[in-house]
Amino acid sequence: MNNKFDALKDDDSGDHDQNEENSTPKDGEKEKTERDKSQSSSKRKAVVPGPAEHPLQYNYTFWYSRRTPGRPTSSQSYEQNIKQIGTFASVEQFWRFYSHMVRPGDLTGHSDFHLFKEGIKPMWEDDANKNGGKWIIRLRKGLASRCWENLILAMLGEQFMVGEEICGAVVSVRFQEDIISIWNKTASDQATTARIRDTLRRVLNLPPNTIMEYKTHTDSIKMPGRLGPQRLLFQNLWKPRLNVP
Repeated sequence: MNNKFDALKDDDSGDHDQNEENSTPKDGEKEKTERDKSQSSSKRKAVVPGPAEHPLQYNYTFWYSRRTPGRPTSSQSYEQNIKQIGTFASVEQFWRFYSHMVRPGDLTGHSDFHLFKEGIKPMWEDDANKNGGKWIIRLRKGLASRCWENLILAMLGEQFMVGEEICGAVVSVRFQEDIISIWNKTASDQATTARIRDTLRRVLNLPPNTIMEYKTHTDSIKMPGRLGPQRLLFQNLWKPRLNVP
């Protein structure tokens, strides 16, 4: 793993949304208020690395979602359930978010963490996703935290070597299994999807006989459930070999 991900430095966080002004301030105050609002808006829209921090190639945003099992999920209700955690632009900013987040293995119910490039929503219908697809791996319980960390560090470190094709990654916690997936923009690009598959096998240390499924978002939209049907391909859930002395 890239050594730059060992870096961690303290920094001030946080830009906050502002509502439109409803009051009518005095002339001098009004000018200052408008200037402050403009500066705040610019800061909110542009997350940049701090001084001496290690910049990432792309900015990324963490999201969290949770839903009640058994309830049908429309595109609108799904979007309403997704909560944005925050956006980061450097290695240090990533660790400040990640070190305070609950690990997937400690989540309960139908919960998901999403990590996507800034500006891309973790939805099939997003413009960056609608022509793409995802590689899916189902895991035995207890493995999600380690696999999720390895996956997102590989993604942030540009280990997949497919340019702008990667959109993001998802870990989905369910009652009997956990699921990780990585999304890309162009489902029809077989060379790219094959490279993503091979890199995924390597960074997760998957056994050679591990069965993975690639599913287009077009197919997902046609099927019920946000993760699609339970395929027979995954009846043998993967369990990695541990490198224990």
